[in-house]
Amino acid sequence: MVNFRLSDEQEALRESVQDFAREQVAPVIAEHYERKTFPYDLVRQMGKMGLFGLPFPEEHGGMGGDYFALCLALEELARVDSSVAITLEAAVSLGAMPIYRFGTDEQREQWLPRLTSGEALAAFGLTEPGAGSDAGGTTTRAVLDESTNEWVINGAKAFITNSGTDITCLITVMAVTGRTPEGGKELSTIIVPSGTPGLTVAPGYSKVGWCASDTHELSFDDVRVPAGNLLGQRGRGYAQFLRILDEGRIAIAALATGLAQGCVDESISYARERQAFGSSIGKYQSIQFMIADMEMRAYGSRMFYYDAAARLIDGGDFKHQAALAKLFASEAAMDNARYASQVHGGYGFMNESAVGRFYRDAKILEIGEGTSEVQRMIIARRLGL
Repeated sequence: MVNFRLSDEQEALRESVQDFAREQVAPVIAEHYERKTFPYDLVRQMGKMGLFGLPFPEEHGGMGGDYFALCLALEELARVDSSVAITLEAAVSLGAMPIYRFGTDEQREQWLPRLTSGEALAAFGLTEPGAGSDAGGTTTRAVLDESTNEWVINGAKAFITNSGTDITCLITVMAVTGRTPEGGKELSTIIVPSGTPGLTVAPGYSKVGWCASDTHELSFDDVRVPAGNLLGQRGRGYAQFLRILDEGRIAIAALATGLAQGCVDESISYARERQAFGSSIGKYQSIQFMIADMEMRAYGSRMFYYDAAARLIDGGDFKHQAALAKLFASEAAMDNARYASQVHGGYGFMNESAVGRFYRDAKILEIGEGTSEVQRMIIARRLGL
């Protein structure tokens, strides 16, 4: 029979991250959120805990764990705050993972020790102002200048997480590098170090949610990097990014599960304390039913991402399960945030309340790393439709 119980080691990790989230993140995150400041101190603490190195081998400075360990950490962080959770998720699954999966030995030695320690962050340069779900619509171009053996990059990227912090060290950029034999776009991935001349990081976005995370638009104006900064095989950029996105969807599902469970946690606590008509509101069946439904969605989300992560770790096909997990968990998070706001009444509409932040943070989960519509396309195609 399938056993979803955590091992002693996994439970210890979960509890350590839970304690960190409650004791270190919870007291300070509201102020970061309101001021829209990046929580560098929390990032440093997560680095010391080894969270940025969870799924990487020790030889690269990692903790020797696996992708499921990362997901457990993301769930516990998001039970308290999603800005901190997405900072970790993007840094690991979108930032460092492409270097680990597709980089040369030299590239891994150059970048991974700092990335896995949390001393530096990397960003994932896929989305463009005119190319989101349709990544094949990429217009950023990279031309190889054979006289200098350099890539010359021109274009723009949008909504790039961790791209403008003081500790961002690189952006992996997908660009058109030529034409395929069939006449289509040849897409490749190129490492662009932060501070490279011609790379401009726009001011941070004014966002509805994830207000303590770092997100920018980037522009590339004759950005020159060595030919050796090509990540993986030329022309395989699209396939590389699809693999990274499939993995990332499991991580987002874990994050969404954490937000959904956080809504349950906050609603139970509030329902026990809030008095109305001579009794705590938790004694009223209408409130009980809402919280029961919320718990059902959070539990279901957890089972979805547990299964998808297990398939990834076992080396099997997990694309279908990743899409199912991401779709179910992100919509569960959105529904739970709405229910939690209803349980809290007017307090749920205040930005300083945890559920107010949950509500603002939940919507992006149905959009980022593949919209709900994209997930349904993937699922339908796997069903032969």
